[in-house]
Amino acid sequence: MSWEVVVGIETHAQLLTRSKIFSSASTAFGAEPNTQASAVDIALPGVLPVINKGAVEHAIRFGLAVGGSINPRSIFARKNYFYPDLPKGYQISQYESPIVQGGSIRIVNGDAEKTIHLTRAHLEEDAGKSVHELKGMSGIDLNRAGTPLLEIVSEPELRGAKEAVAYARALHTLVVWIGICDGNMQEGSFRCDANVSVRRPGEKLGTRCEIKNLNSFRFMERAIEFEAKRQIEVLEDGGKVEQETRLYDADRDETRSMRSKEDAQDYRYFPDPDLLPLVVTQAMIDQIRRDMPELPDVKREKYQRDLALS
Repeated sequence: MSWEVVVGIETHAQLLTRSKIFSSASTAFGAEPNTQASAVDIALPGVLPVINKGAVEHAIRFGLAVGGSINPRSIFARKNYFYPDLPKGYQISQYESPIVQGGSIRIVNGDAEKTIHLTRAHLEEDAGKSVHELKGMSGIDLNRAGTPLLEIVSEPELRGAKEAVAYARALHTLVVWIGICDGNMQEGSFRCDANVSVRRPGEKLGTRCEIKNLNSFRFMERAIEFEAKRQIEVLEDGGKVEQETRLYDADRDETRSMRSKEDAQDYRYFPDPDLLPLVVTQAMIDQIRRDMPELPDVKREKYQRDLALS
């Protein structure tokens, strides 16, 4: 009996703003370590975050592009976890009330077209960066801390590595086209986490493993193929797939365990008391809709129809 590979993708798109999502520090890439980190970014006592309107506008633009629902009142939440490059001890994100809900992306995989539905898209801040190349020690660069991200979550409707890559390419094209992200995968502006599980056709979803920080379409395809094969071998040998977070090692062409996968309750989400609810007016949505460019799918269909292109 055959196996079915099920994939859902979480994408972090770095938003094109000159300053960070909750501070005035620059988001320019490549500066000397820790030269673009404000008091807010390094979590000095007494400082307060202030939302970047440009990041909100970019999130709305994305929601309109995918046909999602723009939440007129969304809430920022604290996602609590410890990591050395997270100076506050929590990340400001959105949980129960994201700015965008629903929507869809149309993908082309070979000759087949398919619509992939989105669960949500929410605003959050990026963490800093741990630097492990130093001799005998690790360093922390907080230039990236507070950079605005839009996390885009797909439904688990992708069937296999090739569909997952087709989805990631279509999403990449869209966010670059509408001007909210530069799409530079080498600099980490567009990176994906793949949630992979396997099941027999018709059965309920299997236990998923998350492959973190895939910043190449080629690596994404290879990582998903390896992980699916690994899970199938575990199950066919009578074992049980453990829910965990894994990393892809491109040199060895394999995924390896990073840590047990956390659930939402592990992060102890609660509304951020330093930030008021984010209110989006209909006038703001209408203005952004008027400024939207013609979308790639619409332009493609128009060229195919009017110019007889294939």
